[in-house]
Amino acid sequence: MAAMGSGRGTMESQKVQSEAVDRLKLLYPNVNEDETPLPRSWSTKDKFTYIGLSQNNLRVHYKGHGKTHKDAASVRATHPIPAACGLYYFEVRIVSKGRDGYMGIGLSAHGVNMNRLPGWDKHSYGYHGDDGHSFCSSGTGQPYGPTFTTGDVIGCGVNLVDNTCFYTKNGHHLGIAFRGLPPNLYPTVGLQTPGEVVDANFGQAPFVFDVEDMLRELRARTRLAIDEFPLPDAQGQWQQVLHRMVSTYLVHHGYCSTAQAFSRATGQPIDEDIASIKNRQRISKLVLAGRIGEAVEVTRRAYPGLLERDHELLFLLKCRQFVEMVNGTDSEVCAEGEEESETEGSEGAGAPANGVATSVISHTTRANGQPAPHTNGVTEVSEETRDGDVDMTSPANGAHTGGGLPLVKGMPGVTASVAALLPRAGGAGCTRASVERMLAFGRELYAMSQRLQHDLYHKAMLEDAFSLLAYSNPWASPVGWQLEPVRREAVCEALNSAILESQGMQWISPVEACVSHSRELLRRMARAALGACAFADLPALLRR
Repeated sequence: MAAMGSGRGTMESQKVQSEAVDRLKLLYPNVNEDETPLPRSWSTKDKFTYIGLSQNNLRVHYKGHGKTHKDAASVRATHPIPAACGLYYFEVRIVSKGRDGYMGIGLSAHGVNMNRLPGWDKHSYGYHGDDGHSFCSSGTGQPYGPTFTTGDVIGCGVNLVDNTCFYTKNGHHLGIAFRGLPPNLYPTVGLQTPGEVVDANFGQAPFVFDVEDMLRELRARTRLAIDEFPLPDAQGQWQQVLHRMVSTYLVHHGYCSTAQAFSRATGQPIDEDIASIKNRQRISKLVLAGRIGEAVEVTRRAYPGLLERDHELLFLLKCRQFVEMVNGTDSEVCAEGEEESETEGSEGAGAPANGVATSVISHTTRANGQPAPHTNGVTEVSEETRDGDVDMTSPANGAHTGGGLPLVKGMPGVTASVAALLPRAGGAGCTRASVERMLAFGRELYAMSQRLQHDLYHKAMLEDAFSLLAYSNPWASPVGWQLEPVRREAVCEALNSAILESQGMQWISPVEACVSHSRELLRRMARAALGACAFADLPALLRR
């Protein structure tokens, strides 16, 4: 029973931690935690010995003598506050005020003495519960707010745009406490008498104070400053630049009719031949419809040698083609004799009626709707591999089996050969020949991967594509995300960019280059500790 309880506790802890990650990313979307991690708990190393930690290092209790101010003890968070937060906030709940309630909540720089309450030393700032005073790098406090005790929730906020600090008590804003703060401060709490216990909330749970409202206000203020930024345009130069950017964007993405209409309305010239734009438009439509094989053939006819020179692009297209074969949308495996018409956009996201995978599913389902013993849509597998990674390497030496896929070495957990698909062919909209074509295509794709010196990304792409065959319902499988129509867009963009580059044109449109530059500028502002970068909401500006 103890073991079961421990396991349950671990699962709950992982769930809470996962939710905390999501909340913190919502609060601070511009923070790159690979470069500047957010404070998530108190540090087990950066604390005085009289400080005890528990409950995932979020609860702090005092374990010293508490006789004089020399017994004060503090703890810092694991990481300093990233400037890219723009506005950072954390809360501390007073579980117990202990004997005297000599508690301080605030901020301190790395290296500040932890045998003190926050605010007493240089580069240390605190709000103390026994007298309600604020302490700014000095042992002498200034009247600031009310005292606090057991049951109160005290919040500490840092505005990284104007470098000020404010506090809240039980959800009420107490006003600015400190100005001119230095960068790279750590959330800090200090205790001094026995029985004092506090819990921290770094964003793992909703705050008592509505900090999201403050964040919205700061974003609105920044957006207004951007909107009202003066641009001299006496001769209409900015208007012409914007028209040019819009025109090149339309041409870049092959919106031929719209580009021509825009050109007539604004007088902007179109640099690319209309026939070439229409070729790219046709190819893009085919890719977005999942008809990758046709897109490859049209590309070869319209732009000879392109795919033969760019092996990585061809591999990307072929991997996507295999996924669309499983999806039933690529013409290589459509029902024989069935006519297809070219569509303007992408096809539906659900399981297609004429797809190969549909036939496989129909042969692996009992009359009552429950899965048959061959539950993975390929052949029988052990319980250990049914829900895990998929392999196609039976037998282990990689020999071919009965016309199936080559048995792919190196895939984790492989136990079955896709040759077992063949006896299941023959359902509505799917023939044995179409399944054989798919398997032959898989052999060719695997052989291509062996010739390429591809990296781990390409290897993972191939393994994910082959893994789709291991599930009776690939759309609901752990690798089913590959079948979503939105996944075609990146392939479409890669092919379109390669075509443009091969014709001596820019592979990225000026509009997208401008957006990329703006994103990089915001990242550089974050690295330079300019908090205003957090409120320049680029996606919101682009959606207007």
